[in-house]
Amino acid sequence: MTSRGSKSSSDGVLSRISNSSLAKKGKAAASDASYVTKRLLKSTGKAAWIVATTFIVLGLPLIIEMEREAQFNELELQQNSLLGAPPVPPAFPGPPK
Repeated sequence: MTSRGSKSSSDGVLSRISNSSLAKKGKAAASDASYVTKRLLKSTGKAAWIVATTFIVLGLPLIIEMEREAQFNELELQQNSLLGAPPVPPAFPGPPK
């Protein structure tokens, strides 16, 4: 009989704690934090998608074209050196040495 009485009193304590204003405020704060986190992740995902597709459409072709131009310049320098022509300085010189 004592164990039954202590069980009902502990149920009462748990229900009082879970129904307290502090517990309700904590649940509301957790719910708000969850909502904000979901929205933040969703908007971050959208921003990442925009950045990635913009890079693929604009940045990747630019990088490919710059690499192609560098290869063309290198080939031209090799041909000039084989033909004995004086070397042509690069169009975009690097930093001074």
